[in-house]
Amino acid sequence: MKVPAEASDESEQGTKRFRAKRDAILAAAAEAINEQSAKGMTFADVARRVGLNTTSVTYYFKRKEDLAAAAFENTLESLIAMLDVAAEEATPEDRVRRYLALNMDRLGRIQRGEEKAFAVLSDLRATEEPMRGRLMAGWREVFRRTRLLWGPTSSRAQTDLNGARAHVLLENTFWLPIWLTRYEPDQYGRVEERLMDVFAHGIAGKDAKWSPTLLDLSHDEAEPGREAFLLAATRLINELGYRGASVQKIASELNVTKGSFYHHLDAKDDLVIACYRRSFDTIADAQSRGEAEGGSYWHKLSSTVATLLDVQFAERGPLLRTTALSGLPVGVRNAMVDRSNGIARRYAGMMMDGIGEGSIRAVDALIAAQALMALQNAAFDMRKWASTMPRERAIAMYASTLMFGLFDDRMAKA
Repeated sequence: MKVPAEASDESEQGTKRFRAKRDAILAAAAEAINEQSAKGMTFADVARRVGLNTTSVTYYFKRKEDLAAAAFENTLESLIAMLDVAAEEATPEDRVRRYLALNMDRLGRIQRGEEKAFAVLSDLRATEEPMRGRLMAGWREVFRRTRLLWGPTSSRAQTDLNGARAHVLLENTFWLPIWLTRYEPDQYGRVEERLMDVFAHGIAGKDAKWSPTLLDLSHDEAEPGREAFLLAATRLINELGYRGASVQKIASELNVTKGSFYHHLDAKDDLVIACYRRSFDTIADAQSRGEAEGGSYWHKLSSTVATLLDVQFAERGPLLRTTALSGLPVGVRNAMVDRSNGIARRYAGMMMDGIGEGSIRAVDALIAAQALMALQNAAFDMRKWASTMPRERAIAMYASTLMFGLFDDRMAKA
């Protein structure tokens, strides 16, 4: 039986309305996740953001977990779409340049209010099965397609290097929205150009060689028990996010009671703040000791970066990932971002001095410093990758992605 044209039009309009409302709910959910984390998001808050009641939201998504998973899948699908467009370019450098341009265009539209931000992916591992398996498979596909921007490989060393490159590129595009707010919108094009310059040519001066000194960061702890607690908490928060790492899980990691937690800290927010302070203090200590090293500023900078990558790849003492910012109170979050920016400016100062003496390329030091922050921050996730090779080689290969650029093959041949 033929469907009347009027009925067909009404059905199509209904489908469009359904999709438009569903998209609005997903955008609101992404906004809530970025502010409060997936576990902190509520149906009531999402409904308020789109001007609906809670029942209307549950018509589209029966459970909060379904809504969070859909928001994450939307992010993954959007990343894959951008990577597919970038993959059409002829060379690895052109593909990376296109991928960065697509991200900058998106961030410009978000700034102008023409588009909503993606849901950050920091809570993926904290989701429950079977959603977790599906989402992690999606993330692995994003990573695989990013690695393919450099084309097929013919050796394990090249595959390892391309994996490091893909990870650093992705993490830099995830970190961009945090620091891009320091620039006026009409400067976005310049930022894109200067960041791509770092990606393409690295930070090292023309004759620079990779021969860092691993700095000694060891010192006596006033409260060894508290340090162990912070380390366990840092590992869990990095893996599960702020809300996924419950007090009970942290206590269980150390085989102690929840009461022991409150012996060290008054509340969970205090824990995250303490973990951040420990991590930032470790970075600042490495920077200070790097600056005190003899030799060129290239040597000082590369020794600092190598030392912090060694910390990240070691089981004993990872740094807290900035993805844990999601879910923190706004005031605390802003204070942590300010401290991060202070550390980035210190990197920029080392680079400026190195540019002056000729040991470091004439890069935009403020932008290159933020790229280094992303590399350093993300290295925790590459511990398994690093464990498949000697630590010294893992550090050199991972650092080379920015120190010598995303297209320099010397580490695959070493």
